Amino acid sequence: MSTLISSLQDLSFITAIQLALAAVVTVGLLVLFKPLLRGCARAAVLIVKPKLTKEERLQRRQMRDAMMLKRMLNTGECGASHAAELRAMASRA
Repeated sequence: MSTLISSLQDLSFITAIQLALAAVVTVGLLVLFKPLLRGCARAAVLIVKPKLTKEERLQRRQMRDAMMLKRMLNTGECGASHAAELRAMASRA
């Protein structure tokens, strides 16, 4: 804490202006290159966790629908709304 206080005491007006100018330039560059930085971040995420193919997404959706259908059939309640949902899910599969 004492080093911070001593450095603030030695801070001149010109140094403060230079620090403020450096901060403004840094923020300006970040705003200017925001799309590029966002694209780099997305590319890094895709390297770690690649996107699923259309076939894999279709298989996952069909598996989820089949499991939901099975869950609905295993429950004892089969009202009119459930019957309509079951028919809609069966038509998709």
